[in-house]
Amino acid sequence: MHVNQTRAQQHPISKPGKSVAIVGAGPGGLSVAMLLAAAGLDVTIFESQPVIGGRTRRLEAGPYSFDCGPTFFMMPYVLEEIFGAVGMATSDFVEMKRLDPMYRLLIGNDRGTAPTQIDTTGDLDKMAAQLERVQPGDGAAFLRFIADNRKKLSLMEPILRSPIRGLSDLMNLDALKVAPVLRPWESIYTHLTRYFKSEESRLAMSFQSKYLGMSPFECPSLFSILPFIEYEYGVWHPIGGCNALTAAMAEACTRLGARVETASPVQRIVFDGKRASGVVVQGETRKFDHVVINADATWALKNLIPESLRTREHKDAALDAKRYSCSTFMLYLGMEGEVDLPHHTIYTSTKYRQNLADIGEGRLSEDASFYVCNPSRTDPTLAPKGDSALYVLVPTANLQAAADGAPIDWKKSAPQLRAETLARLESVMGIRDAAKRVKAEIMFTPDDWRAQNINHGATFNLAHNITQMLHWRPQHRLQGFDNLWTVGGGTHPGSGLPVIFLASEITSRLLCAECGVKSPLDAPLARRGDSTLPRERDGVLAGV
Repeated sequence: MHVNQTRAQQHPISKPGKSVAIVGAGPGGLSVAMLLAAAGLDVTIFESQPVIGGRTRRLEAGPYSFDCGPTFFMMPYVLEEIFGAVGMATSDFVEMKRLDPMYRLLIGNDRGTAPTQIDTTGDLDKMAAQLERVQPGDGAAFLRFIADNRKKLSLMEPILRSPIRGLSDLMNLDALKVAPVLRPWESIYTHLTRYFKSEESRLAMSFQSKYLGMSPFECPSLFSILPFIEYEYGVWHPIGGCNALTAAMAEACTRLGARVETASPVQRIVFDGKRASGVVVQGETRKFDHVVINADATWALKNLIPESLRTREHKDAALDAKRYSCSTFMLYLGMEGEVDLPHHTIYTSTKYRQNLADIGEGRLSEDASFYVCNPSRTDPTLAPKGDSALYVLVPTANLQAAADGAPIDWKKSAPQLRAETLARLESVMGIRDAAKRVKAEIMFTPDDWRAQNINHGATFNLAHNITQMLHWRPQHRLQGFDNLWTVGGGTHPGSGLPVIFLASEITSRLLCAECGVKSPLDAPLARRGDSTLPRERDGVLAGV
């Protein structure tokens, strides 16, 4: 499916409700636009890039296509809620396939032996049997871990779906119920030592902290729900890539009367006192009743809002003092021939702890962990017949981290890391003649992420340490302002597509209430129609 991504003045549907400007056409901005437009508000999205999607946009190199950012899609029922609330279904726009194996893990060790290979599967008994072969007792521990986290997620979900504006929002029955299972003083790795004996099993259930750009030795243990979500709800591939989801949302937005204006960077937000009253786009002041920020949250605070108007915790110095996620070095490779790898393969370093320390302290590692997505294994739309479109991600330090006072010089380091990564595609992943088979290529370094208005090049936003979660993140209704809102990975509940969609539900509900209109999410489920709920048929998510 192709969505017209030019300035969308060709959608002249007039809406009598309050007007809303949304800064950024990423997944958060698009999903909140769907809900606000369906509620009768007059919505315009301004996107700085020439295409929609933000970090979930489509990249093209000749005949090869790639996801720019996210390649894993989980908890599809959350996005289906949003489509269902506006009278549509995800399957109206995009086909999704459930992957099995979900991904291959290659877990390095310091024993000088080959990495341990685990092909993860949603078949819990088969997965338990694999871990039992790794270490007797770990199979039963896995099933106990799944059962415990099924309960944890059910207790946490009301908090993930609610605005957290201060401690008073945490002093309710839902929060009190979940408190005993959170153990905020534990890292996810420490938490896993209470289940698994082997290092391999612990890493298999903790590497997911990288989805948040964090080390499992620092990431709070509440995020043990991440591997559970994979095993419970599956890992899915939208045909065309995760960018097909943002294309679907953009199409839904225009059907609902919202306007999407690409190549239209917002230069600043206009204020009347503390009230956001519009945006400046290409030198023109555009007036709106409300403004929603879907740009990188701390970049937007620093660059779109005068510092004199911001609260103390959002001054430049305070924002720069916060902790940020890691960054990433990216290779998007059009490869000659087929690649004999599963859809997702993750390699963890033989010196895993040192690799993580290097990332935090601003150094490059000799043996870095890395990830390869080979979607052509599942999806023939991304490369010419017989060829492959590979996505290669190496977690790296963000531009705030500096070893010996100096950050990595990416102009000098990028060519070397590129050569090393191509060599390791052959030595670690078994791709023969990898460097010689590259026919098209795009490379991103942390400098490139920063140039795309991502603060410090920190690809996964603010870190998710315990003092930067809940109400300590920029809130859905931005502190200290009227009519100014946030959505996306920089606000509660955090980074990752499923929780970004939960954030859009929260922001849209609050904004609808402010405007005195009913949120489409509050319509009875029966009215939305059971046919919009996800159904799996032969590994394909579809409506009826």
